[in-house]
Amino acid sequence: MASLKEVRNRIVSVNSTKQITAAMKMVSAAKLRRAQDAIVRMRPYAEKLQAILSNVSASLDSSEGKYSQQREVKNVLFVAVVSNRGLAGAFNTQVFRLIRKAAAEAEADGQKVTVLPVGKKAMDAYRRTPYFNAELPTDLAKLYDGLSFDKVSPVSELIMERFADGTYDKVVVFYNRFKNAAVQYVTAENYLPVLPPAADSTTKASNVDYIMEPDRRTIVEEIIPKSLKIQLYKALLDSNASEHGARMTAMHKATDNADSLLKELKLTYNKARQASITNEILEIVGGAEALKG
Repeated sequence: MASLKEVRNRIVSVNSTKQITAAMKMVSAAKLRRAQDAIVRMRPYAEKLQAILSNVSASLDSSEGKYSQQREVKNVLFVAVVSNRGLAGAFNTQVFRLIRKAAAEAEADGQKVTVLPVGKKAMDAYRRTPYFNAELPTDLAKLYDGLSFDKVSPVSELIMERFADGTYDKVVVFYNRFKNAAVQYVTAENYLPVLPPAADSTTKASNVDYIMEPDRRTIVEEIIPKSLKIQLYKALLDSNASEHGARMTAMHKATDNADSLLKELKLTYNKARQASITNEILEIVGGAEALKG
């Protein structure tokens, strides 16, 4: 059995850890409210815009829709959207796991995979791997410092430019889709090329008749790029809200575990203390009996 001093030191240590995890839970809960409001407001608009974008792209020919050209896939870009910090359970690792699986499938088909890391944890994970390309931006962790559409737009423009000039034939965004504080779904979302609606979609491109104002050229050059920027911005908002939800849940579990451990340690401490007192009493009684003899 551990000594009283060792148990007491562990109690102090666990109690300090509990205070930290409880504080982090409160901070994440406060940040989650703001992040959740942002994604709840953005998601309906972004999803409807994406549906319109898919239908419009399906109605354009290859010369007009440079972002909807489906080429033979030789080079694919994976955008890994994770967090700058850890202590959020499996938030980051489940994205890395899905990318690892997708990369293996792509390489099996003879495709070259490049990863664009968004978030410090992604940079740390891919910096020393064959998937890293130093020519791509390496400071995207700063996007989360006051996340806004204006900060995300240049990244979207770079991705669209690399797709249009043929550097990459396909772009996929990997991120955690927010549902609630306890549930996040890791998602692989096709970004480029812009694909027409699925065959089983309730709204088929052939059945949608769009009147384009002012003209088709403006739609292609302005509306579609803006829609793609919004899709990437939505992915970052989703990931941001998911991060705070995952961290709040992880810190809540850590605090509960600390409570359980403290109960066990206090019980162990009381047993050891009682055993020590009993031994002292036995020694005193034994000494008194020896003096009588």
